[in-house]
Amino acid sequence: MSNWNDSVITEFRANNGVVGGPFAGAHLLLLTTTGAKTGEPRVSPVMPSVRDGRLYIVASKAGADTSPAWFHNLVAHPEVFVELATDDGVETYDARAVVLDRSERDRIYASIAATNPAFAGYQEKTDRVIPVVELVRR
Repeated sequence: MSNWNDSVITEFRANNGVVGGPFAGAHLLLLTTTGAKTGEPRVSPVMPSVRDGRLYIVASKAGADTSPAWFHNLVAHPEVFVELATDDGVETYDARAVVLDRSERDRIYASIAATNPAFAGYQEKTDRVIPVVELVRR
């Protein structure tokens, strides 16, 4: 994991879900996956999106040509742990990661890109279809 990710995770946990920098004012999510190759827990800061009462994350990697490691991990091991910043602190729970099929992905991605234009730019930067994942509380 990068030093930057480590610092975001430390700040999130030390400040009850509140972080500064590019995530200031946002409700960030810490996603704990099981390593696809190692079987070890891996924590990644992710920007969540709620649509119709459902929680989604986008495997954009800022438009890179490869998906982030956390995506490969949850495909291999879909049982994950969520630490979600809310207005009232941090909500934690176990979830199942469900990769959306293409038609549902397209609908949700368009909705997310409409409210966060950076995501539209990410898709334009790559030929891969950027996956969208629903985190279903268990």
